[in-house]
Amino acid sequence: MARATIYVGCTVPQLLRGAQSRIFPSHSPLGVLRHSAFCYCTGNGTIKSKRKMDHLERTANNFRQEVITQAKVCGITNESETVKRLRLAIANKDFTFKAGQWVDFFIPGVSVVGGFSICSSPGLLEREGILELAVKHTVHPPAHWIHTECTLDSEVALRVGDLHGYQEGKGNRHKLGTAKLYYSAKNTSELLFKKNILGLMKAFPGKITCCFHVTQQRSQICKELQPHITEGRISEKDLEKHVSNDTSWYICGPPPMIESISKLLTNIGVPRNRVFFEKWW
Repeated sequence: MARATIYVGCTVPQLLRGAQSRIFPSHSPLGVLRHSAFCYCTGNGTIKSKRKMDHLERTANNFRQEVITQAKVCGITNESETVKRLRLAIANKDFTFKAGQWVDFFIPGVSVVGGFSICSSPGLLEREGILELAVKHTVHPPAHWIHTECTLDSEVALRVGDLHGYQEGKGNRHKLGTAKLYYSAKNTSELLFKKNILGLMKAFPGKITCCFHVTQQRSQICKELQPHITEGRISEKDLEKHVSNDTSWYICGPPPMIESISKLLTNIGVPRNRVFFEKWW
């Protein structure tokens, strides 16, 4: 049976085996960073500090791919006033990822490890050896480094993470369902990748749809976006018409937004096992 999928989001900011020591020699800066970060993640589990947990602590029990690779920054562009898109040339040909996964982001000289969602397709990696991240400016050290110190040819290290290891199913046949995206931001300039989303809507009419929400729009909205724009936050009324036994809900955004939407979905009768999200900052 074909399923419907609802995405609700807003703009936001395993043991490492011996083979990987050949990628990052222990005497190299990246090797030292990898070792210290890994030990920090897999210690005795006792965290005495009152500070907020960082990315590695939040995801300590999550699945990681074994492959870790060096990468070189080959492009930096401003997606908005607060978000930079980073293009990374991947050195290891065995490095792969699935759509929707994130990466541990290791920076030489920065002790805190970042966790960023991948915003490019696996196809771009296969064709060009390129992976892209969209990172919002915050005071968090990895994001701050990207916005203030990162330059072309900067070298970093990446490892793919996910909530679960995936299992390949044989003989599975799925019908194409529908996807509805509710996408909220302060204004249209912060609606990242809106042109790509509009392109997907045209390519898959009736199968992929999007409703953009803006909460602090001051300028006139362009004609191309106008039919898809709603002013104000995503509401219960917006979502309740999509409730069904075959609908899965995916939420992406800062923790307060995730908590608010999760509560809203509970109020309209969506079972908890149909709601998916990650909190790792």
